[in-house]
Parts: sequence; C-alpha cells; structure tokens
Amino acid sequence: MGKENAEFDIIVYGATGYTGRLVAEYLDQHYGNRDDGPKWAMAGRNLTKLQAVRDEFGAPADTRLITADSDDPASLEAMCERTKVVLTTVGPYQLYGDALVAACVKTGTDYADLCGEPGWMREKIDEHHEAAKKSGAHICFSSGFDSIPFDLGVLMAQKEAQARFGKPASRIKGRVRAMQGTFSGGTAASLTATMKSVAKNPSLIKVLQSPFGLTPGFEGPSQPVGMMPEYDEGLGKWAAPFVMATINTKNVHRTNFLNGHPYGVDFKYDEMMLTSPGEAGKQAANAVVEMLKNPFGAKPPKPGEGPSKEERETGFYDVLFVAESDGDETLHYGVKGKYDPGYGSTSRMLAETGMALLSCDKPGGVGTPGHFLGEALVDRLQEHADMNFAVEG
Repeated sequence: MGKENAEFDIIVYGATGYTGRLVAEYLDQHYGNRDDGPKWAMAGRNLTKLQAVRDEFGAPADTRLITADSDDPASLEAMCERTKVVLTTVGPYQLYGDALVAACVKTGTDYADLCGEPGWMREKIDEHHEAAKKSGAHICFSSGFDSIPFDLGVLMAQKEAQARFGKPASRIKGRVRAMQGTFSGGTAASLTATMKSVAKNPSLIKVLQSPFGLTPGFEGPSQPVGMMPEYDEGLGKWAAPFVMATINTKNVHRTNFLNGHPYGVDFKYDEMMLTSPGEAGKQAANAVVEMLKNPFGAKPPKPGEGPSKEERETGFYDVLFVAESDGDETLHYGVKGKYDPGYGSTSRMLAETGMALLSCDKPGGVGTPGHFLGEALVDRLQEHADMNFAVEG
C-alpha cells in the first residue's frame, strides 16, 4: 500500500514499560537531534505515565504521545494508521499481541517485536502471512537477542561459506562462547504463558518441538538436538544446552525457508553454550542442564523489572558460528555485542530493526529480520548498536 505520507516513521508501543522505555530513549538520544532522524512517537495505555517517562529520560517536551490499548482494537488501528512502523515491547505477545498484529496487517503497517513464543508465532503465520503480503505489511518477529545475533550470524556465515566453499555450509553450529546479562521479566512471563497455552491447545507441542515449526509445508532433515552435554573435539571444549536454542533455530530455518533455501534444503543447525575443557567443563555443562530445569530460580523476574544502567552497560555476548561443508572444510564466524543481551543490546536491536524497515523493499508477509532485512540490518547494527560481525578463520 505504501505509507509515504504517514504522520510518523516509528511509534514505540509500550514505551512506559522497562524495555519500551529503553527503545524510546535510544531513538531520542541516537536520532533525536539529527536532521535525517525519524519522526517518532511514544505510545501506551496511560498518557500521564507516558509524559513521566518522556520527562525522566529527557526527551523534548514536544515528543508526541499516543494512547492505545491492547484491549481496544480500534485504538490500535488508529495508531497504526498514523505510522509506517510500530515497535512493540508489550508482551507476552500471545496475551497482548493479537489485535496489534491484525491492525498492522490491515493497515499495511510494518511491525517488529521481541517475541520468543513460537506457538503464537506459528498461529500468526497461519492467520496473517497471505494478508500481510497483500497489504504490504512486514510483520517481523524476534527482533532482539532472540533471534537477531543468531539469525543474522548464520546468514553472514553462509555468505562467507558460499564465497569460500563455492556452496553453502551443510551444517552450522551456533556456540555461545560468553555472555553476561540477565533474563528479562518478559522472557519469564512468555515461558509461563506458553506452558499455559500448550495445556489448552496440545497441537502446539508439535510446533514447539520441531525445528521446522515455523516453516509450514516444509520439513527438513533430522537436526542435532543439543539437549545433553557433549564434548566438541574441534573446539576442545564442553558444550551445554542453550536456553534460547528452541526459538533461535526455528527462526534460522524460517529465514532459509522464506529466502528460497539458499542454505540448502538439507541444512542442519543447532545451538549450544560452550563451557571449558576437561572435567571442570563437563561439570559446568551438567550444571547448566540442572539450571535449565528451573531457569528463573525461586523468584522469576516480573515484567517491567530489569537490571541497573551499570549492569546493562557492563553486559556483553560473544557467539561463534562454525560452518562446515560436505567435505572437511570449516570456517569460523563471530558475532559479538556490547551491553547485556536481554535489555541493553535488545533495545538497540529493536530500534535499528525499525529504522531498517523504513527502507525495506521486500514483499510483505510474516517473516524474520534475516528475511526482510538481512545485510542491511547487519550494517546498521555494526554502525549504530555496538555489534560486530566478522570472519575469524
């Protein structure tokens, strides 16, 4: 449809929440004083809270504020009519996201979120993909730490594999080398909501279990599971299960699917977390397995809670992608990020996804950052968001 004359380029919906505020603050501080910056606004349920948040982080007094509520579809549709892109941090999305996705699809408005809820994502794919293609809306899930570093890391590793091997890597291993940061309250709430939704709709179990749960009509080869500790001979370290692998792997396969399988129809991908060599590494890997039985501990964080500014700024992550050809060729590709992954870096990734969507010329649909934006987003993240994508050997 095109929305060249929209009042705003970007609206941050959920701007009074912990992560939404970080997204709004980033847009203001990074682009607020630039002549070429986006026209943006803050949206949420409560005008008084929006005013308070705007004033707390020092945004200009004329920053536009919009009231909209997930319980009032008409207010969401009115909001979408006014903008090219909506960035939403209002989750769990399976509880609060239905009406906003529908409004964006109807109005041809681009959308990006931080969703790591594959059951809900599959439902939205089935409901809206064809309609979004017709309206031109780009519905871009998982535009934060899940799953951008992994989705784009595989994309860039495959680009290098194609150049070096003359064909895509048949297998890529995603290995988290180091990470410092905390789970978000939204992540904990999303997991709880997912478990409740499975109890109501057992058919979602198949979607959650399958690496191809987000590729309707396509089932690739059996994938490495990565749910038990294993020793990686090539890297000389023990590897443990990675808590976000179940969502990241699905998004990597959806990107491959939507892009016409440039990684091949037999592509294999898995994710794990590296510990260290020897017995200590084995013990650490086994400890991770135990921890994953209750990843949030006795007191899970609540939505809206998060780490201090110092904790966000001292956090980081470092992910290695080991690409293997059908022969015995391998290459290493690294993705590193400054700031803690769940908040500091995620808020920047979501904001830059919004900026990149303003220039997206792909057909609409329900997709991924890797499909819609690819290298254009990689470039933005390196230039603006303190992320680094690089071949290592």
